[in-house]
Amino acid sequence: MATIKRNASAHWSGTGKEGKGAITTQSGVLSDTPYSFSRRFGDEKGTNPEELIAAAHASCFTMALAFQLSGAGKPPESLDTKADVSLEQVEGGWKIAAVALTLKAKVAGLSKDEFMKLAETAKANCPVSKVLNAKITLDATLE
Repeated sequence: MATIKRNASAHWSGTGKEGKGAITTQSGVLSDTPYSFSRRFGDEKGTNPEELIAAAHASCFTMALAFQLSGAGKPPESLDTKADVSLEQVEGGWKIAAVALTLKAKVAGLSKDEFMKLAETAKANCPVSKVLNAKITLDATLE
């Protein structure tokens, strides 16, 4: 069995609220990309951990579904997924409580039931779904 490793790094300076940080990914797609309290809990331009998790989950699920559909002999024309990550305040801090996946798919010659079965399998088995300790829902539309 193969093992694939990816990495990213984060730098932070200052207090939790007034400080600022930057993240860099192994690929360089993100390079010293700013993150901060106001980017996480407000609307300042930049990124934050929850946005990055949403991007990771949307892309992981969508790719997993493409594999499921192709394996069933029904490769998709298009798959568009949005992931909404809910960060909730709990006793002692914050937690990622839920991820709502919303999918719009164009797949020819596939019944709604078969489509939903494959989509649920992809949702349950994509690596990002497996690592999250959150409620994951799926609202899927087959066109």
